[in-house]
Amino acid sequence: MGWVVMSERELNRVEVLAQVNDGRLSVYNAANMLDLTRRQVFRLLKRYRQDGASAIRHKSRGTIPNNQIHKAERDYALSLSHINQLLTNGGFNLS
Repeated sequence: MGWVVMSERELNRVEVLAQVNDGRLSVYNAANMLDLTRRQVFRLLKRYRQDGASAIRHKSRGTIPNNQIHKAERDYALSLSHINQLLTNGGFNLS
């Protein structure tokens, strides 16, 4: 198994779920600690028991977002905004 990158929040979830799995912490207390409902804790615990700590990691990490603007479109919009800024600030000064 390779490296799994996790946020502090995800690491905290893994620690709490491990305590629930070992019987050292109740589901009710875990729900309060994680600010989740008992149902959500049971759902996370099921995934944790099946796949381990890596199952708690957010599934869409590392994928390109659906609303990402293509680099060429972004550069074009920035160039238009730069030209617009030059024109509204008195244009080009050749003196």
